[in-house]
Amino acid sequence: MTAVKAALLVHGAGGGGWEWNVWRGVFEAAGIVVSAPDLQPVAAGLVATGFDDYLQQAREALLALPRPRVVIGASLGGLLALHVAVAADAVVLVNPLPPAPWHAALAPRTWPDVVPWRRHARLDGTRRALPDTDEATALFAFRRWRDESGAVLRHAYAGDGVARPACPALFVLSQVDDDVPPAIPSAMATAWSSEVLQTVSPSHVGPLLDRHASGVAGQTVEWLNRTVQAG
Repeated sequence: MTAVKAALLVHGAGGGGWEWNVWRGVFEAAGIVVSAPDLQPVAAGLVATGFDDYLQQAREALLALPRPRVVIGASLGGLLALHVAVAADAVVLVNPLPPAPWHAALAPRTWPDVVPWRRHARLDGTRRALPDTDEATALFAFRRWRDESGAVLRHAYAGDGVARPACPALFVLSQVDDDVPPAIPSAMATAWSSEVLQTVSPSHVGPLLDRHASGVAGQTVEWLNRTVQAG
């Protein structure tokens, strides 16, 4: 059993709480209560949805959990996790979108008001995004990608000023990541004197969905056991 009682798992852009199904199983087997909600657009739709709308949802979800608690975020969810880490006892960042000043190293991108990831989803594209997973997982993911708010992504890529978390932080990084090159979060981890769990995953969402995901989740639980109990 781990000292952590609960974990909030925050998904990335275009995804959902389903991305954490493997991690949920590992964490729940360790006795950790898991919350992995879908971030919701506002009533007026994705065009009207901003970063702060998702941030409010993440903050409220974390505060509803008992302590000791951890917040874990992947990609966009990692940036959201950094914002709410003040209310957590540990934070885990899986290939996170970086805050300022590290955001400047990302490749420039432009985003329409609604990013059509659901409408333009293709199974072969999902296979390419998850090169180290099985066909069933690729099909599962393909059926669940969703469109995303361009305003949220424009905000994230513009660079948020987020302070180093006061709680312990673990960076979980892919070996290859075309969206957030590993050198960027690795530099963050060095600057913050944080630990890094380097995986062999060859894709951005691989640590959550590829064939090594359960092992990565298990190593994260082990880190929490060492870190939170030591704190």
